[in-house]
Amino acid sequence: MPVSASAIYFLNLRGDVLINRLYRDDVGGNMVDAFRMHIMQSKELGTCPVRQIGGCSFLYMRISNVYIVIVVSSNANVACAFKFVVEAVTLFKSYFGGAFDEDAIRNNFVLIYELLDEIMDFGYPQNLSPEILKLYITQEGVRSSFSSKHVDKPVPNATLQVTGAVGWRREGLVYKKNEVVFLDIVESVNLLMSSKGSVLRCDVTGKVLMKCFLTGMPDLKLGLNDKIGLEKESQLKSRPTKSGKTIELDDVTFHQCVNLTRFNSEKTVSFVPPDGEFELMKYRITEGVNLPFRVLPTIKELGRTRMEVNVKVKSVFGAKMFALGVVIKIPVPKQTAKTNFQVTSGRAKYNAAIDCLVWKIRKFPGQTESTLSAEVELISTITEKKSLTRPPIQMEFQVPMFTASGLRVRFLKVWEKSGYNTVEWVRYITKAGSYEIRC
Repeated sequence: MPVSASAIYFLNLRGDVLINRLYRDDVGGNMVDAFRMHIMQSKELGTCPVRQIGGCSFLYMRISNVYIVIVVSSNANVACAFKFVVEAVTLFKSYFGGAFDEDAIRNNFVLIYELLDEIMDFGYPQNLSPEILKLYITQEGVRSSFSSKHVDKPVPNATLQVTGAVGWRREGLVYKKNEVVFLDIVESVNLLMSSKGSVLRCDVTGKVLMKCFLTGMPDLKLGLNDKIGLEKESQLKSRPTKSGKTIELDDVTFHQCVNLTRFNSEKTVSFVPPDGEFELMKYRITEGVNLPFRVLPTIKELGRTRMEVNVKVKSVFGAKMFALGVVIKIPVPKQTAKTNFQVTSGRAKYNAAIDCLVWKIRKFPGQTESTLSAEVELISTITEKKSLTRPPIQMEFQVPMFTASGLRVRFLKVWEKSGYNTVEWVRYITKAGSYEIRC
């Protein structure tokens, strides 16, 4: 069920109403008093963003020094309500020059009232795209479907924009050069490995970022070496085989511009792109992950006052690749007094603030290994020795032109009726998410 909000309030930190809008008559105008008395004055704002008082529910969020409160009198989709608040704040910031606080609201209350009438109708969310709303609501808050510089446009084009058929891109864009489309595939590897080298938990979260400045309404088609887990094996066998390894995406989220019907039937991502930079898709992979690094730690306790730490790190990616900004953090006891290091590459030091040996390697080539050997002297204590519970070793890195999931772009094509030529650039990068090795 959509939001179906009965009212929306904008309050400052004292509880004063800055702006409010009643969309339904099923709640009274003094509902904000219940929020101020039972939630704000009781100092329970940080416990839960959803509170039920009487027969109404209050969904609230703090942005800067402003509380945005949505009042609903019936069962509603809470996630949709908070999504509406986030999108509305983004819209307001686009009109206010990036600021959203109490002063911005007081200086633009006329514009806010006009926007509230457009982005929600009878309590149901409508179009919140800044690009579309700015076509017929100007910065001064004057409602006009055509500004002076768009008078010569035909009425069907304006209607297409207002109805949101292609709400993420306006027509009539013109660039002198239409040559380059940038496509970045950024992945984060999350790993939990045992001290013996067995993988306990591993997954990859990735996103496909695009940057394009193209004239007109181009149609782009992106082909990946993926397969959908729900697709039948018979459909896979009936389709012509494609070169390269195929991977299975567990969770995929697309930008609204993607044609989902064509993706399901053709296994290609077809879309009319927004202007500028945007996130085309997000995905997650849990099977067949190619780990960029293997870490083998060995830690020995020599009596009560000494430890030996040996860590071997091996890069598993291709020999022609390299990792940048590699950082290995090895936890040591709090009573560490002195350390001596020997490393085959990079530099290491003891950081007392985080109780770790920090080993940094600026550039780590592929198919190579580096080792760290350290002697750790501890402060002697008179308390009884307890079994040491060591936090896991943590890694940070970035590997350009490598994907842990194996995702690859098979093709990226651009069609536009004017027939201009483009050059497509594809970059891959894998970085560490939560990359931990128990020791």
